[in-house]
Amino acid sequence: MTQDSSQSSATTAPHRVVVIVDENSNPFELGCATEVFGLRRPEIGRDLYDFRLCSPEPATPMRDGFFTLTGVAGLDAADTADTLIVPNRPDVDVPRRPAVLDAVRRAHARGARLVGFCSGAFTLAEAGVLDGRRATAHWQWADSFRARFPAVRLEPDVLFVDDGDILTAAGSAAALDLGLHLVRRDHGAEAANAVSRRLVFAAHRDGGQRQFVERPVPDLSDESLAPLLAWAQARLDTPLTVTDLAARAAVSAATLHRRFRAQLGTTPLAWLTGERLALACRLIERGESRFDVVARRSGLGTAANLRALMRRETGLSPTAYRRRFGPATV
Repeated sequence: MTQDSSQSSATTAPHRVVVIVDENSNPFELGCATEVFGLRRPEIGRDLYDFRLCSPEPATPMRDGFFTLTGVAGLDAADTADTLIVPNRPDVDVPRRPAVLDAVRRAHARGARLVGFCSGAFTLAEAGVLDGRRATAHWQWADSFRARFPAVRLEPDVLFVDDGDILTAAGSAAALDLGLHLVRRDHGAEAANAVSRRLVFAAHRDGGQRQFVERPVPDLSDESLAPLLAWAQARLDTPLTVTDLAARAAVSAATLHRRFRAQLGTTPLAWLTGERLALACRLIERGESRFDVVARRSGLGTAANLRALMRRETGLSPTAYRRRFGPATV
C-alpha cells in the first residue's frame, strides 16, 4: 500500500496486517510482528492494526522444532491483507512452497504492501516481486542473495529498505526498526514513539548493519555516546552545533565524528537533524499549527527549512502532515 492508504481516522477499519508463518519460520521475527502490529494500544486510545497469522498447514513446526504453531488461519487469509509479512527462516537455500509464493504474488498484484524481515527478502525474491527493486538482507547472506537474485538491487549496509510498497529489514532486531518505521509512516511519530516506549526500544536507530558485521573488538575504555545524546535531546531548541557536542564530550570534532560513525553509523550533524525533525513532527501532531514556532522549538530555524526537511524525509509538507496526523484527524 502507498502512504495515502494509512488509516488515520478512528471511524475507518484498521489496516489489516497478515503474517504468513511457514515451516521452520523464525519465532523472533514473528514475535516482533506481533508486538508491533498485534497488541491493543490503550496508551494511544485506539487499535492501530487488525492483525492476523496464517499458515499453509494446520500445524506448523517453527525453527529447529522449538514448538509447533496451531490454531491460526489458513493461507487464504493472506488474500485479505493490506500489509503482508512474508515468512523467513534460516535455511535460505531451501525453496519456499509454491502456494506461499503464489500468495505473495497475488498480494503484490492487487496492491498490498509486502514486508520481509531478515531472510524474508529471499521469499520476496523467489516470488519474483523484487526484480529491479531495492532491498536488504542480513549481511551474512549478502553474497548468496546477490548470486541467486542478480536483478535485485541489494543494499547490505542498512537496517531496512523502504521501497514504497515493498519493505525489507536486514536482520532479526531490524524487524523492530522496520515495524516502528511502518507505524510512523502509517500513524505518525507520536504513535511510533508510544509503541517504542512500550517496547523499550529506540523509535529510530540511526546507522546501518555495517556496524554489526563480525570484526575484532578493540580494547577501548567506555566511550558510550548515550549521555551525550540524552544531553542534546533535552536541548534541541537551542542552536546546538557539532562543535558544541564535541565540547560537551570533551573530544575533538574529528573524534566525535569517528565515534558517531562507529556506534551509530551516522554523522553528528545527521543525527542532530533527524532528532530535530522527529521533535517537529511530534509538535505538529500535538496541535502546534504555527510552523515558524515548530521550526524554532525543534531547532530547525525557519519554516522554510522545516518544509524542505519534512518533504525530503517524510514525503509530506508540514500542512499535509498536520492534516494526516494532527489532532483534528484522530
